[in-house]
Amino acid sequence: MRSLFAPMVWARVSWPALCALAFFAAAFGTPAFAHEGHDHAEQPQAAVTGLAPRGQASSAAFELVAVGKGAELLLYLDRFATNAPVEAASIEAETPAGPLKAAAEAGALYRLSAPFLTKAGRYDLIFTVSAGGDADVLPLTLLVPEVGTAPVASGATARIMAGLKLPFAPDRQALLTAGAFIAGLVLGAALLRRRRRTPMVGLLLVFLFAAIAPGFAHEGHDHAEEKPTVAAQPTDERAQRLSDGSVFVPKPVQRIFAVRTILSETARHPRSVELPGRIIPDPNASGFVQSAVGGRLSPPPGGFPRLGAQVKQGDVLAYVTPPLQAIDVSDMRQRQGELDQQISIIERRLARQEQLAPGGAVSRAQLEDTRLELQGLRERRASLEKARRDPEALVAPVSGVIADGTPVAGQIVASSAVVFHIVDPARLWVEALSFQAMAGAQAASASTAAGKSFPLSYRGSGFADRSQSIPVHFAIEGDTAGLRAGQFVTVLVTTGEEAAGIAVPRGSLVRSANGQDFVYEHVAAERFMARAVRTEPLDAERVLVAAGIERGKRIVTQGAELLDHVR
Repeated sequence: MRSLFAPMVWARVSWPALCALAFFAAAFGTPAFAHEGHDHAEQPQAAVTGLAPRGQASSAAFELVAVGKGAELLLYLDRFATNAPVEAASIEAETPAGPLKAAAEAGALYRLSAPFLTKAGRYDLIFTVSAGGDADVLPLTLLVPEVGTAPVASGATARIMAGLKLPFAPDRQALLTAGAFIAGLVLGAALLRRRRRTPMVGLLLVFLFAAIAPGFAHEGHDHAEEKPTVAAQPTDERAQRLSDGSVFVPKPVQRIFAVRTILSETARHPRSVELPGRIIPDPNASGFVQSAVGGRLSPPPGGFPRLGAQVKQGDVLAYVTPPLQAIDVSDMRQRQGELDQQISIIERRLARQEQLAPGGAVSRAQLEDTRLELQGLRERRASLEKARRDPEALVAPVSGVIADGTPVAGQIVASSAVVFHIVDPARLWVEALSFQAMAGAQAASASTAAGKSFPLSYRGSGFADRSQSIPVHFAIEGDTAGLRAGQFVTVLVTTGEEAAGIAVPRGSLVRSANGQDFVYEHVAAERFMARAVRTEPLDAERVLVAAGIERGKRIVTQGAELLDHVR
């Protein structure tokens, strides 16, 4: 069987193609072994390139970052728990040049003369820091890299590359593969001419080539002659997002972002329910200015009060002149004529009685009755004229500020129309909508969209549903500056239940595009990592992290939004 199969197979084999494929497989499939000093295993942490030499050290009180700038060392000293810069601190360093003391500069920056940094090497430094009654010893290591090297081709490779004058740098693996394929074709053609040689010769050459191939330099490691070059001083001190998802933020950028942190601690907190609400004026300290009759508006002396103007109870804010129809004017004139006629008759009667009274022809009582009748007719005539001329005065029912109302002289207002809305800005309420009955002795707080929070005190809840919800009223306690009627707020009412978790400020939460909440953990002096968390409402200023963060971690409380925008 073997004697029959072997001649048939070898007769149909194309030796040039077989050798070319063998050489191609050897060149392409040969692994690039890592030589000394170059481990190709996956690194666990992303590296930051293009930065000045730096080192860091931390303790329970301080966090120190040292950055080499030429022959100087810049020191950034912060509080470990809060990341707040420490000013007016005393920093002494043990260096290869002897003991040195850092000079403080504006912006919580310290500068130390370090002429030894001009030489490459590893420098172990010890810093003694004292500030605000705290003292600590912080050792750190600073690595100054060697002078950079640039590979230079030499020998036959250099001459070939110079003769080709390629406009681009060829890939070494591609050249190696193409050369192996051509060599296989040449070897196959030679074997066809010399049929007495066995195919084992070609296979031997293939394995020989495969054994030599690992010696070639792979990408990024050319073993040709190296020529030393001078490396430029790194100046790129920008925040950047690394490949592992963390954010690298140099200390100078952290000062610009005003990044602050807290140490997370687990505790039990009362649960809260979150309700939508809006600010309303206190019903006992606000009022509407309305017209009892329809008419034309006219301003009082000094003009209409402007929006936000302070008014007092009883102040005249506007006048309303009722309009008179043509028929009303005719009736009024007719009535005036009748009164004028009666007044004239009574006046003549009174004059005759006054002449006859001294002679006793007219009694004194009759004379007094005529005088009273004349006085009544004149008052009726005057009131009728006054009703035609005098407008209705609109007065302020309470003291406060003009919250709403833009009257215009000559404007026609309808009966019961609201001309002004007066609100006392120091007495405001919040109306929240709850989907369950609320007890009266519960603590509550509210926060605006801008993040301002204020405490609330319960005033009462409705007994009738409003759009399947119950209105609940709270009074705002304390300062009400910056709040306005109608402003939407978020109300948090505590319940009797408790939950365990970590309380963090609401400014620590950042929401991603998919709606996931996460916080930034300060994992190193200049590195931050986003952590997905599950939160619950706690109060107007804090949220409860129920999962995602362990106790003892440094959580960013200020500047989290700026860190999230780093790319």
